[in-house]
Amino acid sequence: MLHIDGSKHSGSGTVLRYAAALATLKRQPLHIYDIRAKRDKPGLRPQHLMAVRACAELSSGRLEGDQVNSKEIFYWPGGKIRGGEFVWDIGTAGSSTMLAFTLIAPALYAESGCSFSINGGLFQDLAPSAFHMQEVLLPMLRRMGAVVEMEIVRPGYVPKGQGCLRMSVQPLKIPLKPVILLKQGKVLEIRGISLSSHLSKEKVSERMAGRCNEILKKQGYVPRFEIQHDASAVQRGAALILWAITSGGCILGADQAGKRGRSSESIAEAVCTFLLEDLSTKATTDRHLADQLILFAALAEGTSEYRVPRATDHVQTNLWLVNEIFGVESRLHNKRLAIDGIGL
Repeated sequence: MLHIDGSKHSGSGTVLRYAAALATLKRQPLHIYDIRAKRDKPGLRPQHLMAVRACAELSSGRLEGDQVNSKEIFYWPGGKIRGGEFVWDIGTAGSSTMLAFTLIAPALYAESGCSFSINGGLFQDLAPSAFHMQEVLLPMLRRMGAVVEMEIVRPGYVPKGQGCLRMSVQPLKIPLKPVILLKQGKVLEIRGISLSSHLSKEKVSERMAGRCNEILKKQGYVPRFEIQHDASAVQRGAALILWAITSGGCILGADQAGKRGRSSESIAEAVCTFLLEDLSTKATTDRHLADQLILFAALAEGTSEYRVPRATDHVQTNLWLVNEIFGVESRLHNKRLAIDGIGL
């Protein structure tokens, strides 16, 4: 049985989600303790609980200790990962995208195609948005050979959630290809999506996009924006993403959700700052993609190499986990990360 200390490195829900996904792939029993011990509300929150339950459902596995606030779980994955259609409702504004992310890797090794419908939050702080997954992560995974599609059915914000995304994943026919991104190159274009729900009269979408245009034009960029007005969400809300496409084949994104007291202009200023900061480091991945790619690079055939903006807690956590569970070796020097995939 794998024994994982949930308080190590970032001590976040990432430890639980990654460990559950990797244990499912390895078909190895898992014991996680001190779950989220460093957080203000330690233990399992609804979105973390749903992630491990979903892994168990995919593999017809068994769980003990799977309750909200639990600080310890035991998980026995089943002997195979099944395909089919699945529906999960987090029941809160917890991150639907992080649940979807947890399930991509197991679904790539399922017996047949998987289709997920996930209800919860799609845009909130402390989790990459559904836009980032759709426009940055998934295009990179497709380059590696994954067939993954996602649709945003209904936006969901804090505190009510009730957003919905749909995802389909086809099983791999050959191992994933490694990621090789060593030079950022020149920024060819910057694109953006500016979304608001039930806020068309206030012109929130237009204001976020307009402020981004002002800031980026001073840096020599003319972004292309898609302005979206939504009336399907259960509450008011907003979300903004920018992503840069470079001549080196890179996609770097930055995003932020709306929040009470957070103006449209301040959202735009924060997102522009995040993107410009990451671009200025000459990284070939943004601050979120840098850690997200680690799991898939670990499973790929061959050595992946890319440059990270900085060695965050999540980067260190994910490198530790893939080594702990699959023995994957990695090297991080001067922000250049190399990961020796196992060719699963």
